[in-house]
Amino acid sequence: MDIMKIEKGMELIIEALGENINKKKLKDTPKRVAKMYAEIFSGIDVDPEKVLGKVFKEDYNELVLIKDINFYSICEHHFLPFFGKAHVAYLPDGNNVVGISKIARLIDVLSKRPQLQERMTNQIVDIIMNVLTPQGAMAIVEAEHMCMIMRGIKKPGTKIVTSAMRGIFLRDLRTRTEALNLISPSRSI
Repeated sequence: MDIMKIEKGMELIIEALGENINKKKLKDTPKRVAKMYAEIFSGIDVDPEKVLGKVFKEDYNELVLIKDINFYSICEHHFLPFFGKAHVAYLPDGNNVVGISKIARLIDVLSKRPQLQERMTNQIVDIIMNVLTPQGAMAIVEAEHMCMIMRGIKKPGTKIVTSAMRGIFLRDLRTRTEALNLISPSRSI
């Protein structure tokens, strides 16, 4: 990541807005923004498949669900934040499981890059399918997008919900229903 270029770019934006870059309150803003970008885009150079780490051999073939994983990301269309919760389920093949914290780490890595919610949702299940080779995987991601709150339509509180399902979650209604009911017992998604 080129921190100096980010600083220079921020200086240009401030000047283009008609502000004085040498104003006391703005002088260090380009450095702060560059440092912030390094943090919030820290997933760009990380291989998300490696994040899942060691796969454990375990005789288990029942549902594994990690829900309410908080995340934030930056929409690549407007470079404004979107944030929410991800719910991830997989049904092991009776052989491969992963440390549950690794699923949350996967969400962190995928969300810490310029992103689209739809793409991130697909990436979650595709990576789990690839690394764990389970019977199936599912992700439900619900988020609020600042581009819908601050600009354009200006609709605060609106949530975008995306889902991706692979394997048994596509084929078997009972398995899909069980996971959905565990994610949101008071309502069906």
